[in-house]
Amino acid sequence: MSSVSSSGARILAILDLFSQASPEWTPDGMMAQLGYSRPTLYRYLKTLKDAGFLVSLPQAGYTLGPRVTELDFLMERSDPLIRAAAPHLTRLAATFPCSAFLVRWYGHRLLCVASEVSAPSPKSSYPRGRPMPMGRGAISRAIIANLPRGGREALVAEFLPEFRAVGLGASVAQVLETLAQVRRDGVAVARGEVTPGVVGVAAPVMAADRVPIAALCMTSDERETGDDRLVAIRDEVRDTATAISTELNKAAVACDAVTA
Repeated sequence: MSSVSSSGARILAILDLFSQASPEWTPDGMMAQLGYSRPTLYRYLKTLKDAGFLVSLPQAGYTLGPRVTELDFLMERSDPLIRAAAPHLTRLAATFPCSAFLVRWYGHRLLCVASEVSAPSPKSSYPRGRPMPMGRGAISRAIIANLPRGGREALVAEFLPEFRAVGLGASVAQVLETLAQVRRDGVAVARGEVTPGVVGVAAPVMAADRVPIAALCMTSDERETGDDRLVAIRDEVRDTATAISTELNKAAVACDAVTA
């Protein structure tokens, strides 16, 4: 059993090599990075190629394959969080000239999984599928501020230089104090921290155990977001994130009742 688990983790480590900065890898590069022997690496690569997760051309490196696109298609249509949030994203985009995002939180990554755009000239550096930064921006604060204390402190310590760079505090204690206010407000606001000229407003989407699993975010042109509009956006984002959380958890309860 342990060997299967180990093999699975080692195969996943190959997929984890691929990123926006490194979208293509040669076998020699993989071996240097992961420390696998050549026979072991080629065995894993064959498994991934046969399953469609990787493709390669003669005398070229490996890139991600069509199975990744297929799984993305299925996730977009089956994820209950996306289904619950979709009409709210549409409504927010119809109410304000903005980009409305649903951002999943997993591990140390923030990833946009759904969005609606109504701004005539949207400004976004992070389209669907591109990981967003930790330690900068409203989304990061909305998530981290609502994590259990241990996880919150660990992430603040890990990303303290980023928090310090955007003026949230010079020490872990000071950043935690700032995040405590975000938690009390139920919403976070950031100006130009992720994309210059953009104001972002985000609130957590909570699971039944009151731990954030995602964030709802709206971004808009800072020049068109005066104080009155910002207050309205804050209230709308906070209330909508709460509504999504409620709908998602009701659906989970109903599903449990059917399968019980």
